[in-house]
Amino acid sequence: MEKKLVEGFEHIRYERPQRSHEEMILRSAEFYQDLDQRRTVREFDTRSVPLEVLENIIKTASTAPSGAHKQPWTFCLISDPVIKKKIRVAAEEGEKISYSTRMPEQWKSDLKPLGTNWEKPFLEDAPYLIIVFKQSYGMENGEKVQHYYVNESVGIACGFLIAAIHQAGLVAVTHTPSPMNFLSEILDRPFNEKPYLLIPVGYPKAETYVPDIQRKSLDEVMKKF
Repeated sequence: MEKKLVEGFEHIRYERPQRSHEEMILRSAEFYQDLDQRRTVREFDTRSVPLEVLENIIKTASTAPSGAHKQPWTFCLISDPVIKKKIRVAAEEGEKISYSTRMPEQWKSDLKPLGTNWEKPFLEDAPYLIIVFKQSYGMENGEKVQHYYVNESVGIACGFLIAAIHQAGLVAVTHTPSPMNFLSEILDRPFNEKPYLLIPVGYPKAETYVPDIQRKSLDEVMKKF
């Protein structure tokens, strides 16, 4: 492996395969067409998924870029039914309050086409829950380590995670219960970690329906200059 020093630090040579324009167009179109089939699913089959699949998915998420390469994330993988039950009970308690008193009417109206409510059975039905924690700072040998662009870094990692879940042939729903501090308590996470996203993962039920909604067109999301 070819190496060189850059300002005193060892760097390794990096190369990517050179592809023709035709192949790049084909590969990018195929990747888009696959991800365009991704949908948020709230109805999970309870059958198990090989642990190695989830480990590969989380390793893929961990390849995301991060500020100063601090990798400020922790992925908690939960399959224990007792812990999943605790999470569901706590999440629904908060969600019930949110739907009844915290959420403005416009928000609830916007959610109606999606068919959501305060009940979250998928928190127990899905064989796995992935709870993503962001590390506000790191800890090494009892000392704080500065982290940079934490929200942006963890957000990118979550994007990789969701794409990897779909690529593996599984489905997921991104869930952000409010408040989320109960996740830190149930999982006994350290003070420097804050819950960022809760993602149930598994197979969809044999007969699953999702809202008939459309994505914005390319003209709506991209502006060329």
